[in-house]
Amino acid sequence: MVNPMEKPLFELDKDEFKQEIVHHLRTTLGTSEKKASKQAWWMATCATINQMLFERLTSTQQTHLQKDTRAVHYFSAEFLMGRLTANNLHNLGLYKTCEEALKDLNLELADLCEQEPDMALGNGGLGRLAACFIDSLATLGYPALGYGLHYEHGLFRQEIRDGRQVERPDSWREYGNPWEICRPESVQEIPLYGYVETVFGEDCQVRKVWHPGRIIKGVPWDIPIVGFGAQTVNILRLWESRASNFFDWDVFNHGGYVDSQKEKAEAETISKVLYPNDETEAGKELRLVQQYFFCACSLKDIMRRYKRTHTDFKEFAAQIAVQLNDTHPTIAIPELMRELIDEEGLEWTEAWNICKQVFSYTNHTLLPEALETWPVYLFERVLPRHLEIIYEINAYFLKNEVDAKWPANNEIKRKLSIIDESNPRRVRMANLCVITSHKVNGVAEIHSKLVKEDLFPEFNQLWPDKFCNVTNGVTPRRWLLSCNQELADLFTETVGTEWPLNLDALRELAKYADDPVFQKKFMDIKLHNKEKLVKVIKAETGIDVSADAIFDIQIKRLHEYKRQQLNLLHILVLYRRLLLNPEYDIHPRVFIFGSKAAPGYRVAKDIIYAINKVGERINDDPRIKGKLKVVFMPNYRVSLAEKLIPAADVSEQISTAGYEASGTGNMKLAMNGAITIGTLDGANIEIAEEVGEDNCVIFGLTVEEVKELKARGYSPWDYYYANAEIKSALDWLDTDYFTPGRPGELQSIKKSLLDYGDTYLTLADFASYDEAHQRINSLYRDKARWAKMAIINAASVGKFNSDRSIQDYVRQIWHLDKCDIS
Repeated sequence: MVNPMEKPLFELDKDEFKQEIVHHLRTTLGTSEKKASKQAWWMATCATINQMLFERLTSTQQTHLQKDTRAVHYFSAEFLMGRLTANNLHNLGLYKTCEEALKDLNLELADLCEQEPDMALGNGGLGRLAACFIDSLATLGYPALGYGLHYEHGLFRQEIRDGRQVERPDSWREYGNPWEICRPESVQEIPLYGYVETVFGEDCQVRKVWHPGRIIKGVPWDIPIVGFGAQTVNILRLWESRASNFFDWDVFNHGGYVDSQKEKAEAETISKVLYPNDETEAGKELRLVQQYFFCACSLKDIMRRYKRTHTDFKEFAAQIAVQLNDTHPTIAIPELMRELIDEEGLEWTEAWNICKQVFSYTNHTLLPEALETWPVYLFERVLPRHLEIIYEINAYFLKNEVDAKWPANNEIKRKLSIIDESNPRRVRMANLCVITSHKVNGVAEIHSKLVKEDLFPEFNQLWPDKFCNVTNGVTPRRWLLSCNQELADLFTETVGTEWPLNLDALRELAKYADDPVFQKKFMDIKLHNKEKLVKVIKAETGIDVSADAIFDIQIKRLHEYKRQQLNLLHILVLYRRLLLNPEYDIHPRVFIFGSKAAPGYRVAKDIIYAINKVGERINDDPRIKGKLKVVFMPNYRVSLAEKLIPAADVSEQISTAGYEASGTGNMKLAMNGAITIGTLDGANIEIAEEVGEDNCVIFGLTVEEVKELKARGYSPWDYYYANAEIKSALDWLDTDYFTPGRPGELQSIKKSLLDYGDTYLTLADFASYDEAHQRINSLYRDKARWAKMAIINAASVGKFNSDRSIQDYVRQIWHLDKCDIS
């Protein structure tokens, strides 16, 4: 037998791979084949994979250091990584080898992958986009680091109790995580609170000295990110907060067992959860501290790396690019200014010019309430030096840019100022991003247009070349090759092996869209995926559904602008039609939801409750003969999405036009052959352009029509009284029909749509949405037509590969060179 350690691990056959797994089971896990649990076998498999990852990681880092490469540093509050076992094996090209090796050991790789908890490092599209981007950066061979927070519990684990969302800690790394490595040699110390002293030097120069009231230790954990083909392995570096001196021995000895660890507990709170509830003053402060902590750690780490090969900061902007993924990392701007001026001794103007070249900003929202602002008094307490720097940036900007363009125009000054002078005074983080960054991008063509025209029109007048578009994308390695292997195999068999790197290669599939043989293969795979999901639904919810029904799926963060309430209203109307006419002509439907609501977002949580309560009544009603089912999948996460997306027939993308920045679930679902029912919003517009409007179902008001309707005065009551079905469905929510003995429990949904003005025009779009669903019903019954539409969707979404997105960033914003790792 060949010793596998004498040859490159990438060339291992299944027998040698098996040897390595058993070797790690015995030596790394300290157990034997006879008593090992599935978790132990999974950990041993991960250890074998890590041998390859760490070797390539070392090669990548050494090459980047030797070549002194320019790199992008992707700052994001979220990295929704999901599970990595299958993804890493596919990117290494060893999935089938590992699968065969484990079969020889009477184990199933798919079963072992289920042992892996999802990394709880994000919430929704923002975090999943970041995960796709760092995958693509490694795949394309660009030097890059992701920077974020090492959340102990992430957002939360969602449980559904009596229909209501209950938040519980997501202890995703309770028993360790085989993919991460602690790097104590790179620990950073981060100041907080305190005061700023003005010092006059012997040369009469004024210096600012920040005397912090507290120091927090930032401990880095690295997760290797392997690109497809495993030539480049970059890292995602996540910061864990710890107290610098976290145990008071004297207090402990005197019986103060809890007080002795008070500082430790307070420090660890910083990286405890994603997006702590900021309804309280303490919550607001924790969020600001959290954002500063991860940005300050990351910038100190960047400067440490830079100083290994440079003695001054003349080349800093040429070597370092920092992408701010939304406004959460904005505090990195004044922090870099502080480091350069206070710690490195640069002049203010020199530091400012560096910052303007280093930073770029991705905007993800047009909602005013989602553009972060912070009370000035909070900055004064937590980050006093940074507030001074922000004041200086603002004064410089208003004098040198705004006054030059609009002399003595105080109204424009008020609008563009970083400081909102209302009561209480607030720091506008988005304005700070736009003023500093050399490029600002939106994430879909319509979104980028609205960023310039509606959100930042005056900034666009000042700097028309600053704004650009980079339409989002998703990685086909995760969202097709890994999660839908049967379909991936069919595509490989049909068009060859290049498509995971060049998704446009799938356009060849369009030739087979009318071929009955190919249609049958394609739809048989869809049916098999639906049959697998039927079992998951039963296991997770106890609900029985049929794979022969239309699987209509809406999976995304719960927010009123995403309009889960529109979907619910339509379900109520369908249910009422079936009760009034049991012979109503409808193909059986299963409406599947997956979503988490922010803990403090009351209406969103009420929508979840309403979906569950309406679903309970519908699912148990024999009168409708199983024609309608409603399923709410608890604890929506990446690993659940990987089961839902391959099984979807219909993709619900129904946000109010002009409110969804892009969406990425729409791309994943179309890639797997789901038909989009959607508004002309976000990336839906570009998906419709790529697949053809005949191959998706578009409805609703356009962006312009939404603006016109709001301008002339929108009254939801007009639609309520004009449409008897809307009125009957909403009035139903006043009764106890869905909540026996508790009338009015679902009233908040009706109130949000009527009494509170229906901000997102649910009722205005209802009739069009209902008609679109009737088209879905007719199309699905024409099996050949539906199969053709599904195939063309899967074949036509090459544009939405995150590799293309990254190439757009590189060309327009980052100006990176690929680095060959020999």
